[in-house]
Amino acid sequence: MSNPYPQQHQPQYAGATPQYQGQPGYQGMAQNPGQMVPAQHGQPALMGIQMKRRNPVGVWLGLPLITLGIYNLVWYYSVHSELANFDRRRQVSAGMALCSLLFGWITLGIWPLVTYIMLAGHVRNAQQAAGLQPTCSGGLAFLLGLFGFGTLYYQIELNKVVDRYQGAPTGAQVPLAA
Repeated sequence: MSNPYPQQHQPQYAGATPQYQGQPGYQGMAQNPGQMVPAQHGQPALMGIQMKRRNPVGVWLGLPLITLGIYNLVWYYSVHSELANFDRRRQVSAGMALCSLLFGWITLGIWPLVTYIMLAGHVRNAQQAAGLQPTCSGGLAFLLGLFGFGTLYYQIELNKVVDRYQGAPTGAQVPLAA
């Protein structure tokens, strides 16, 4: 039996049709995100929604400077929302993540810190769901965040998941690993 999830360095969608026909482990578009569809070998293939690829430097420095920091809130909400749609087997709440930033002062900054470190776990789960070796570290994200490089690190790690499905447009359904 061949592996229905090619290795990371192999382009997934190069030259594929918009419906990604011929993709190993894929037999047509699922009607709902996260829906199981039959695969070639009788095993169901779980589908997720492709996330948006962002420029890490733009996320880290450019847009926050231009928008006077408001883009950080938009990015934090968007990333959590995309992670929730990418793998619906995992509980990720974009609204709670944003509330932690907005109302974290009530807990003296503990709630935002916890959700910031938990983001590493969500990214690791997404990397694993994409069939990649999980490399995102909450400890490293925390240390880099102390020096202002946290969003840069997180976006680089998220782009690994997006790059796994080369050629798939944002919002397209993509097959997930078991």
